[in-house]
Amino acid sequence: MDLITKGGPLMWLLLGCSVIAIAIFLERLFYFHRARIDVGDLLFGLRNLIKNKAYAEALSECAATPGPAARVIHSAIRRYASPRSELKDIVQESGQLEVPKLEKHLIVLLTVAYIAPLIGLLGTVLGLVDTFAQINSVGGFATVAEISQGVYEALITSAAGLMVAIPAFVFYSHLRAHARTLMYDMESAGIEIVNTICDLRNEPSDIIHIRSGAASDDTDSNAANA
Repeated sequence: MDLITKGGPLMWLLLGCSVIAIAIFLERLFYFHRARIDVGDLLFGLRNLIKNKAYAEALSECAATPGPAARVIHSAIRRYASPRSELKDIVQESGQLEVPKLEKHLIVLLTVAYIAPLIGLLGTVLGLVDTFAQINSVGGFATVAEISQGVYEALITSAAGLMVAIPAFVFYSHLRAHARTLMYDMESAGIEIVNTICDLRNEPSDIIHIRSGAASDDTDSNAANA
């Protein structure tokens, strides 16, 4: 608190920037943790459902799974009867809608990393101006102790600006890596679900269907034998 008081009013602005950076980092970290799923396991389960033409169950499975990859898969299964080219467009459009959600608030975090050192530098310049203005007001004479005290207080904001900017940029880089990983999972999931739907669409299902005509023929033959 003493350093904040000595650093001047801009120290409160830097303190606010640090609070914003920490809040964004924790919120995004929690979001990415919930959005990360095992896409391979999800696609394996959906493949069996799609092969058996259980599209309603596949949609329910996607709706119950969090994350952008599941939503992209959901958009493709909803239009499972569409041609391959149309399914690719659907997956691409759905993925583009998910990108802003992944990058939400990251630009704010990067802005904090960029402007914090500038705020600190501004505070230092203003502090030095104030220090030399006080020296000039007493005739230009000041002791080394007075000058060093003024410079010390002026440099506090520069140090504080760097202390805010460095962690903010590290937070941004870490979250950006998480976002890129989820984007890759989303793109690979979209490609796989399109291939799965198109490959299994015309394959016979594993579910055994009893034809009513065949059943009646068996009944008639049994009656004739009797």
